[in-house]
Amino acid sequence: MKLMGTWRSSVTLLFFFLLISPIQFCQLRKFTKQDLLGYKKRVVDMFNHAYESYMQYAYPLDELRPLTCDGHDTWGSFSLTLIDALDMLAIIGNYTEFRRVAKLVLDSADFDTDINASVFETNIRVVAGLLSSHLLSKKAGMETDPGWPCSGPLLDLAENMARRLLPAFDTPTGMPYGTINLRHGVPAGETTVTCTAGVGTFIVEFGTLSRLTGDPIFENAAMRAMKSLWNFRSDIDLFGNHIDVRTGRWTALDMGIGAGVDSYLEYLVKGSIMFNSPEMLAMFNECKVAIEKYLKRDDWYMWGNMKKGSITLPVFTSLDCYWPGIQSLLGDNDSAMKTILNFHQVWKQFGFVPEFYNIPKADAHANREGYPLRPELIESTMYLYQATKDPYLLQIGVDMLESIEQVTKTRCGFATVKDVTDHRLENRMESFFLAETLKYMYLLFTPDHFIHNNGSRGEVIETTYGECVIDAGGYVFNTEGHPIDVAAVHCCSAVKKKDDDILFKLHDNLDLLALLGATDEGQHYGGQKWEKKRKDQQTENSDNGSESNSEDSSKETGDSSGASNTTKSESESSNHTSSSSDKTEKDKENVKINIEIKQEKSSPQTDNRGGNTSILNDLNVDENDSPVKDSERSEEPNIADLYKSLKDFEIGFKAPYSLMYCPAQPFHMKLSVMGEMFENRIGPLGEE
Repeated sequence: MKLMGTWRSSVTLLFFFLLISPIQFCQLRKFTKQDLLGYKKRVVDMFNHAYESYMQYAYPLDELRPLTCDGHDTWGSFSLTLIDALDMLAIIGNYTEFRRVAKLVLDSADFDTDINASVFETNIRVVAGLLSSHLLSKKAGMETDPGWPCSGPLLDLAENMARRLLPAFDTPTGMPYGTINLRHGVPAGETTVTCTAGVGTFIVEFGTLSRLTGDPIFENAAMRAMKSLWNFRSDIDLFGNHIDVRTGRWTALDMGIGAGVDSYLEYLVKGSIMFNSPEMLAMFNECKVAIEKYLKRDDWYMWGNMKKGSITLPVFTSLDCYWPGIQSLLGDNDSAMKTILNFHQVWKQFGFVPEFYNIPKADAHANREGYPLRPELIESTMYLYQATKDPYLLQIGVDMLESIEQVTKTRCGFATVKDVTDHRLENRMESFFLAETLKYMYLLFTPDHFIHNNGSRGEVIETTYGECVIDAGGYVFNTEGHPIDVAAVHCCSAVKKKDDDILFKLHDNLDLLALLGATDEGQHYGGQKWEKKRKDQQTENSDNGSESNSEDSSKETGDSSGASNTTKSESESSNHTSSSSDKTEKDKENVKINIEIKQEKSSPQTDNRGGNTSILNDLNVDENDSPVKDSERSEEPNIADLYKSLKDFEIGFKAPYSLMYCPAQPFHMKLSVMGEMFENRIGPLGEE
């Protein structure tokens, strides 16, 4: 009896110790290289099972139905899953299949169809998938054009699709309609109401396209939409969920960080990284302050009223899970870890994350219990692990892998979880499962992958515009998980070679302060406007080729557009040289317009929200941003009116550079455009 009592006391003490020390016990597990290789192989096997099932049972339809082993069209009938998954083949090193499928896409893709498609979904899945695959094609061993990455058949195909989306942006505000007919433009009777994310999620794809092709129309359209949306924020710097793109009137006043808003906030950060834009980062930071003040409760982010800031819906949505990844990109790893810990607890409660989770009730929200194989949690986990190397994050990845593999795998793919409370399945496998979920999971378990390059290696190539460095790390993923090589994107400026020659000549006698237009050191670091030295440039195309007429000039450190001012017409070619087939006339509108980039001096101002907003002075959209009056517009939105609207659109910047710092940031992303190193904002004498 005494022995029994002692045993019971020991068990009680052990239970108490386990109860109060779960974190310490979790930290005891260490993942070896062999562990990671094993999980990596399991992810590849999952991808192959899903991919091969799609090709066998669903291609050429958009998506696979994994319970009935057939396919169906969902977003536009252009083999969506194949295009969305193409770059994943390169990521896992299956270059042979990548080359085969890339040729299949090029031979079969036909976007000139009488089909209504989502502008948002087509952009993030099709345009981005083609751009990413184009930038990975050289690594995958495809035969490339002499002008690559500034030309190539996959790039041409991405441009073809993007031009079909442009008429949606022909609105008085510059914010796009939600639906486009790929042949006829905006459908008659199309609703003017679009969600916030549907307006502000274009700068990564359209900015990349403008930089690679030399046509600024895409980047300008995306920036105008993003800035216009910013102008309609509330007095407390929050947004609504849906907005009328013609009037700017909010039709849904609730805001969270997730559904309906998420990728707008995401693209403010990623756009600032890709294009060295202090403005976009300042926009995000101002909104982030409001989010932290009004929507955050104990490391949870709820929904609130955009005008009052009061909490209206105490829920967490599965799309919120991208937020720790954004926090990590900005170096706020402590906050990101606290947030992702909450999200992981929800995953462990159900084995999945429901679409909506009622925080006070700690249960899945009624009629929102599904999990469609979403990637946001594993996406943030991958970012955070790269920044911290915390093994707890690997455990999150293992938990997700085990649940998905054991519950959702079917004879021919992986199925959506209809209800996380009982694990019933639904007959659908979204394309983002291959494009994102499995990609981020694979990269989590592959720490030495080229995507994670910290800038210690790269490749120097010769382009039409001179030498260029590619594959140096710093890949930016679009919101559909398509990686963009930022270094390659900046290879393709029509004036790059001339600018390089000028800088080389100036190098020996460089006067940095004079180049920046600063009268003293304080101006350089004080956030005042840097005087623009470059004159407005125009590039006139002719039958004999494209020739730059810009004056010799020095680079303005704050100008991130990098695109030449280009004249487009039916008979003209793009600024880049391509050995691929000529573009058809229907891909170009018969309009000749000079896109001018302007910038004027302005002193710091204060808006109705209070505080110095000099960095954001040029972000308010006024009537001059849309010079085409409604009375002068065509009856239907079209590209010609869009070119006119963007003729005088300003895309110049007024703030000095001081790039962000975080442990996951590659070396070359810590360099200012003038080659200075920044870890934080540093004053002229080194003071913080």
